[in-house]
Amino acid sequence: MFYTFKGDRAVNKEQTQAHLAKLSGRLRELQGLAETGTISDEEFTEIDTVISDVKVSEKRLGQLNQMDEIQARLSSVSSADSNTSSSLPIKPEVEARVSVGQDRAELERFPSFGQQLQAVYRSSQDGGFTDPRLRGIEQRATLGGSAGVPHEGGFLVQTDFSEALIRRVYETGQVASRTFPITISSPSNSVEIPGVDETSRADGSRWGGVRGYWTNEAAASTASTPKFRNVKLSLEKLTGLAYSTEELLGDATALDSIMSQAFGEELGFKVDDAIVNGDGAGKPLGFLNAACLVSVAKESGQAAATIVQANILKMWSRLWAPSQANAVWFINQDTQPQLFSIELGSGGSILYLPPGAMGNAEGTLLGAPVIPIEQCQTLGTKGDLYLCDMSQYALARKGGVESATSIHVQFLTGQTAFRFVLRVDGQPLWNAALTAKNGSNTVSPFISLDTRS
Repeated sequence: MFYTFKGDRAVNKEQTQAHLAKLSGRLRELQGLAETGTISDEEFTEIDTVISDVKVSEKRLGQLNQMDEIQARLSSVSSADSNTSSSLPIKPEVEARVSVGQDRAELERFPSFGQQLQAVYRSSQDGGFTDPRLRGIEQRATLGGSAGVPHEGGFLVQTDFSEALIRRVYETGQVASRTFPITISSPSNSVEIPGVDETSRADGSRWGGVRGYWTNEAAASTASTPKFRNVKLSLEKLTGLAYSTEELLGDATALDSIMSQAFGEELGFKVDDAIVNGDGAGKPLGFLNAACLVSVAKESGQAAATIVQANILKMWSRLWAPSQANAVWFINQDTQPQLFSIELGSGGSILYLPPGAMGNAEGTLLGAPVIPIEQCQTLGTKGDLYLCDMSQYALARKGGVESATSIHVQFLTGQTAFRFVLRVDGQPLWNAALTAKNGSNTVSPFISLDTRS
């Protein structure tokens, strides 16, 4: 079918697509000249002309696609009025079969994450068609864009896909999956958790100031008051960026699996890294930088880049007693040869049992699971070995995952950029290590080993 534009210029979709392909090839040539320093002033001027032509052609192509979509929807209305029960010729990429009497709620949902991403891609094109099912999902303000770039609206990922993606983030994240989860509801962007301001178990300090007294009969009681504090979590924005080739965009099933895996793994890695190493500036506060972290000193004369029996036993003794049943070890894999060599006493039993030993799926050290993670530091550095109770770390998130797309970031390579946004924040529930009633050592749910160099 031919469409006529202003000026009686007849252009169809095939011709427009072929023209865009030629423009893309010319841009590659000009880019090559620019990179080699052999481009002339005239060719620099040509770049502006080609880019302008690309924008015009993209807009026209979007208009053609939009007309086809509108015709398909109008056809569906006509078919319904005549009580015709048959599949309608909606474009294949929409992949939403409409039949008379079909449940409206079903029509407003995407069958797969890949198909929703295809719809987001189409909506990003200048003059492109926005699938009505995207409008059924809350649309966010523009997440990006600049002069000369088509509007790039952001959409929430459909609820069921969003929850599946978040589950993948937590499944991929070995640390995040063990935290104390908090979901912040709309319209709030933060949450305050009341906590006891307790830093010592000495008399007069428990519960921040509560104290009991032995008193004589009929004697007056002495008053005391607990002290409280608030743990405030204000959501920060975590973004993930993935690219899709034009060929992949045409395959909803492959797009679904690849984007889900890429997004889940990358966001899971970044969340874990922030929980461990975050400085609290625009990201969660990691326990490495938290005031409640207890760091056990190396032994006198201990060789560099080693872990000895005394390190392990002292770390365990500094773990808050109620956390011992829930604690896990986070390690850098560089530490494993050291762990294998540690014995309990001279010629005693091995403290570290690798995965598979004694029927355990995970390795264990003093009976607690050992989890190798990339976010730990290398052997000999503070942070190569942690002992943690992650139930004492609060991780908050809000709502679903937002998505946006751009066809311009990698235009010359024929790739589309998809950006995903997840809003999270976290920090330990403790504001300081706890001083025991007897003795000078402090205890905490978060224990590390000092640098050995």
